Amino acid sequence: MMPLETSEQTRISPLRRFAAPFSQSRAFPFLWLGHLVSFLGSSITMVILPVLVYSLTGSTTTMGIVMAVYMLPNVLMLPFAGHIVDRVDRVRIMLLADILRFLIMAATAVLALTNLLSIPLLLVLIGGYGMLDGLFQPAYAAVRASVFTPDIRIAANSLSQITTQAVRLVGPALGGLLITHWSAGFGFGIDAFTYLISMVCLLYLRKALGSRSQAREISVQRSVHWKEDFKEGIAILRSHPWLWITILAFCFINICFTGVTSVLIPWLFKVHHDWEPYLYGLAVTFSGMGAIVAGLLLGMRGEWKNRGLIAYGGALISGLALLSLSFAPTAGAAIALFALEGFGIMLFSMIWEISLQDLVPQEAFGRVASLDMMGSFALLPVGYIVVGWTADWIGGIATIAIFAGLGISAILLVLCIPSIRRFQ
Repeated sequence: MMPLETSEQTRISPLRRFAAPFSQSRAFPFLWLGHLVSFLGSSITMVILPVLVYSLTGSTTTMGIVMAVYMLPNVLMLPFAGHIVDRVDRVRIMLLADILRFLIMAATAVLALTNLLSIPLLLVLIGGYGMLDGLFQPAYAAVRASVFTPDIRIAANSLSQITTQAVRLVGPALGGLLITHWSAGFGFGIDAFTYLISMVCLLYLRKALGSRSQAREISVQRSVHWKEDFKEGIAILRSHPWLWITILAFCFINICFTGVTSVLIPWLFKVHHDWEPYLYGLAVTFSGMGAIVAGLLLGMRGEWKNRGLIAYGGALISGLALLSLSFAPTAGAAIALFALEGFGIMLFSMIWEISLQDLVPQEAFGRVASLDMMGSFALLPVGYIVVGWTADWIGGIATIAIFAGLGISAILLVLCIPSIRRFQ
């Protein structure tokens, strides 16, 4: 009888683990749902945007500039965002960012539907959107670290990532259908509407957090200047080699991998192979499926050892998939490789998020999260332009192979460091 009970416990334990965030946290459902809905809109826009830019210009350089204009205000905002997030009600910051992002996306939708959206206007709107993302993301990361308490941390992170990636099964495909059969303006309008739903969820989240959020706000009054917070965040990072080495490494790796996925993969589908737009949406969808498999795999257990090897092993899988994409002979092969890319990068992302929440104190999470984002994304604006310019100069296929190869080399170099390989 005892072996049967043990077997049944093992069988149902993962389900109970995934249900724990809903049953043990009043705040989790609202944070989870608000982010999920807004991500649906963003995933539609991220498919429509490159197709729209290539339809207007056909230039990888222009696409690189568009992504750079998004990232530059984002990165510049981050050092100040960390200071603000650790001083002001974090949910209030998220609400303000959602209101302004709704206005930007609504304006973009109207301009697109009236055929008045030009590249200069798009750059202005994308730049404002990027700045607000730079304010929102550290606040969201800090609230998430507070809500994802140690008893539900792995399950909450896994569940959030799994459902977010599940949205990628719908959002990109919907975006591809919208741009193929209707107009980019409809997609931008849906994105704007999702921010309204997110705002409602944030209002309920604020009520669920209640006095805990206020107590945290009152307790952090030690320094008043953003430079002091900046230095304190750096000191926390320096105390953990896993954190600062990984941030520095991904400052370069992100240039290689994100430049390829954001600038050249849409080019590969739209321009080089002249495949239908829905196929690019399908590729992003299958990338989400790969990520879901990784999230399920990590969420099935309450603890994982050898986290450093798992994380960088996932990043290596992602890099090898991107490298192989330059040789993919058919749309089916390219879509399968993009699924493998999603699986690998999710392994890394999950381990990274959990380790941040384990290692960084709550009162300093905003400034550390902003430093993480700034270090990881600081050179992305330059990277987007360099990737786009290189593709125009020597060809997109060669550029995919070069930058994927450089990213893989960086990962292998970091794995030579004992503190990374042995990170638990």
